Amino acid sequence: MILSSTDAMKIQNKAILLTILTIGVLSTIAPSAFAAEVIVENAPGASVPGCEETNECFLPYEVSINVGDTVTWVNDDTAAHTATGGSASDGPSGVFDSSLVLAGSSFSFTFNEAGTYEYFCMVHPWMAGVVIVGEAMAEEGGIMISIEAEPAAAGETTDVTVTITNMDGSATEHVNYDVMATQGSDVILDEKGVHDHDGVMTHTTMALPLDASSEMPVDVTVTFNGFGIDPPFTGPIGESNTMQVVPEFGTIAMMILGVSIVSIIALSAKSRVTLKL
Repeated sequence: MILSSTDAMKIQNKAILLTILTIGVLSTIAPSAFAAEVIVENAPGASVPGCEETNECFLPYEVSINVGDTVTWVNDDTAAHTATGGSASDGPSGVFDSSLVLAGSSFSFTFNEAGTYEYFCMVHPWMAGVVIVGEAMAEEGGIMISIEAEPAAAGETTDVTVTITNMDGSATEHVNYDVMATQGSDVILDEKGVHDHDGVMTHTTMALPLDASSEMPVDVTVTFNGFGIDPPFTGPIGESNTMQVVPEFGTIAMMILGVSIVSIIALSAKSRVTLKL
């Protein structure tokens, strides 16, 4: 096909516009694709008093997240519950309220402001928990637990890197923790009593039963057991973090951007310009 210089320029301009639009979409959507989601479960049987004695009505009782992260409350109990900001003594704060979450259902809330957020179940007010967001974590003298992993296909293993630092990001020493990874009902990683000298360690799962996907993610939970070489350990013992390993939209978007750029190169290479005299 022989194109005039005007036609070729029009086609190239359209391709460039497509790339610009794709970059615009990436700048708007990609950041949210990497926000973390933390899972909190309603403990089975929490509708009966007693779990509050050990802070095990919501599991885990306390979670620490960054601004922009999401907490999802999953009701694994047989009774309906709520996740309502505030406390039984002071009443609802108005920050968030799940209303009734039936058995087998869930509720999610994204925290966009730093702070310490207490919450409780309005139906069973002895059930309580805490979400610590962003800068507020430093006020509690806590730690940061970072989990990194890549999605894998069925039959493949994946590496899970756990990093535990102080709240200012400085390195820690002699950390102790448990790490577990599951896919559905299958446990693919379960290491208890892990001890690491510098707070960074990589673990390898067993082969995944299914492809990691939004329908069948890999859930990784790290529970901090304290600092020290020998017990008794110190620090915020029991603090935990959970991450779901699913394919990110950001990867797909970058593939679209790559296709757009290749399209421009292809147009430039294949378009022959013949000037009409």
